[in-house]
Amino acid sequence: MKRGRDFYQHLLFLALPILFQNLITTSLGMIDTFMVGSLGEAPLAAVSQANILVFIIQLVIFGLQSGSSVLISQYWGRGDTDSINRVMGIGFLLAGGLSALFAAALFFFPYPIIGLLTDNQELIPLAAGYARIVGPSYLFNSLTGVYTGAYRSMEDPKLGLGIYAASMCTNTFLNWVLIFGHLGAPALGVQGAAAATLTARILEFVIMVTHAAFHKRFRLKPALLFQPDREMAARFFRYATPVVINEAMWGLGTSMYKVILGHMADSTHILAARAIAGNIEDICIVAVMAIANTSAIIIGREIGAGRKSSVFGVAAALDTLSFLCGGVIGVLLVLSAHTWLPAVVYPLFHLTEASASIATLILTFAGCLMPFRSFDTTNTVGVLRGGGDIRMAAIIDVSAMWLVSIPLAAFFALVLRLDVTWVYIAVTIEQFVKSTLGILRFRSGAWIHDITRAGA
Repeated sequence: MKRGRDFYQHLLFLALPILFQNLITTSLGMIDTFMVGSLGEAPLAAVSQANILVFIIQLVIFGLQSGSSVLISQYWGRGDTDSINRVMGIGFLLAGGLSALFAAALFFFPYPIIGLLTDNQELIPLAAGYARIVGPSYLFNSLTGVYTGAYRSMEDPKLGLGIYAASMCTNTFLNWVLIFGHLGAPALGVQGAAAATLTARILEFVIMVTHAAFHKRFRLKPALLFQPDREMAARFFRYATPVVINEAMWGLGTSMYKVILGHMADSTHILAARAIAGNIEDICIVAVMAIANTSAIIIGREIGAGRKSSVFGVAAALDTLSFLCGGVIGVLLVLSAHTWLPAVVYPLFHLTEASASIATLILTFAGCLMPFRSFDTTNTVGVLRGGGDIRMAAIIDVSAMWLVSIPLAAFFALVLRLDVTWVYIAVTIEQFVKSTLGILRFRSGAWIHDITRAGA
């Protein structure tokens, strides 16, 4: 941890804009949940289930962004802006294409798709109406995400902060107008929330295009964006594809927990509680995600600049800092879950006594696991990926979930018909397995790779 003042100042310079951007995005989810929750538990649970699909496509986009960032941060360390243009072009093509397919599926087949996620007939019509409108928003969001992610990898995270701050303000205002019918607008309820999200995503895209047209620090070069050479395409697929698969499998796995919860007895109470607890938990991990994303930038830059001798010590400091940060956050979360959250926050969402009790249980598990989750996130997303150890990072992140915890959670909930506590015991096992594998890989030192060199 004795890295000197300059190290921590640079860490804060990169991490704080990312932290605030994550906080804005997460707060927006919390505001959406609050406004939809005021309509009742059924609309809240319906939006929660519909957002499983949104969550998956977001993670695929995040995977493309992260895969691009692994390359971009190392090319930035080398000062190779032409290669950065080529990487961004591939990212735009893949993210835009996948999100367009996703939007089309939700628009034409919302009921069959939502029916796969829950068998609750009260929730399916509400969730399908929301999903059909919100799906196209992620075409715009995916392209913006690739662009802002590239700038973040080039040590300019303030762009994303500005774009998503404007998006949050727009979305919040339109939620108020369209959900409840203010300023003469019709009260659209759940569909109003979806329309507000779509409008905010379009605004993000417009700001991105304007920035690209006038910004001089880094110029987009259409000839390179739309015609990346074969070598770059092969390199992108070699290093970005495992990240995309990793994020997609992790997102699908996380969603499987929600699907399991959606097929349990009293699923409306459980899903409403999970929606509230999940938003609170997301706010608690914004600092952890900022450290993880910053770690990937720093590690990639150090390797790209040829300073491999310092990488292991820097990575150890970042992993340790993340674990300690998670410990502090976890203690505060557990204390809050048993003191002021039930008295102050839960009533705002009109949670029943049963739902409030489940939410407290979920947050207690989340707080106890926070140090390990923090380490896992920074070590996998930041250190191993930033070091070019893409495949092993994916194996560690996905194997514990799919081979251990999801089968256990399904067995406990759907076969033995045990209560929701046992689902979160399965999640606990997942985090401990990940931490063990992650420590072993980190200590081996085999994760340090320069993936921008010829032949890599």
